[in-house]
Amino acid sequence: MNTTMHPALAPQTTIVQLAQGSPEWLAYRQSRRNASESAAVLGLSPWMTPYQLWLAKTGRCEPRVTHAMQRGTDLEPLARAAYEEQTGLVMQPLVLEAGDYSASLDGMTLEGDLVLEIKCPLRGTRSDLWQDVQAGQVPTHYGIQVQHQLMVSGADLAHLWVFDGQQGILHAIEPDTTSMEQIQAAWDAFQQYLTNDTPPPLTEADTVMRHDTAWATAAAAYSQAKREADALADRLEAARQTLIALAQHPKEHGAGVSVTRYWKQGNVDYKKVPQLQGVDLSLYRGKARQEVRVTTD
Repeated sequence: MNTTMHPALAPQTTIVQLAQGSPEWLAYRQSRRNASESAAVLGLSPWMTPYQLWLAKTGRCEPRVTHAMQRGTDLEPLARAAYEEQTGLVMQPLVLEAGDYSASLDGMTLEGDLVLEIKCPLRGTRSDLWQDVQAGQVPTHYGIQVQHQLMVSGADLAHLWVFDGQQGILHAIEPDTTSMEQIQAAWDAFQQYLTNDTPPPLTEADTVMRHDTAWATAAAAYSQAKREADALADRLEAARQTLIALAQHPKEHGAGVSVTRYWKQGNVDYKKVPQLQGVDLSLYRGKARQEVRVTTD
């Protein structure tokens, strides 16, 4: 991976010589704080939760390319050409990097003072995004993405260009320091989940509601079996306690059942070991593994 300086960019920003969409670009994004992910880190993305982003960043799931995403990729050159024709500006797609932060821009002027973000919603002029921009508003998750791009690039202004395949609508976005600080704080917090290989808490958006017959049948069978198992467990524990009360010696046996009293060592409280004070034990922790818990209401 090669990086180059650009005289018009902020001193800490470099151009990464990677083609957007290439395997090398995808691999590069795994280790960076990317503009398109910031809304998810902040818990503001309609499509991805912090937990889902953690799965992707740790390689536990493959990125999914939806029809809407592919359409946006396919229309991007046409959308950029329409933008350039309407504005008279020449925009160059670039991948920029500033420390741990990265931004894959749909376009930037040669002077580096303006960046372009293109959106091509499936429903075109009938989409919520088109209607919002037409009313002078930008959805929060897109605003976060653009602020990340402005933060990385150091540009003075961004243009959000919404394109329906034939025409576009433009909205200008200025840098907002408060949003940039929120983005950085959220990424710093999220980084701990990556460093410690521990998933962030699940949110309501991580829950998929099931109403199909197969699920209802399996759930009813499980609930019934659990009720029967709980009742049996109560009977088992009551019988156990009766045997323990009857047993008066270290070991007693009869009718095929034994009761044995034995001693076992207590657990080590590692927090009280002087030699371990200040030692980061997470370095010795194994890789997080997924377990499954089934519960009832």
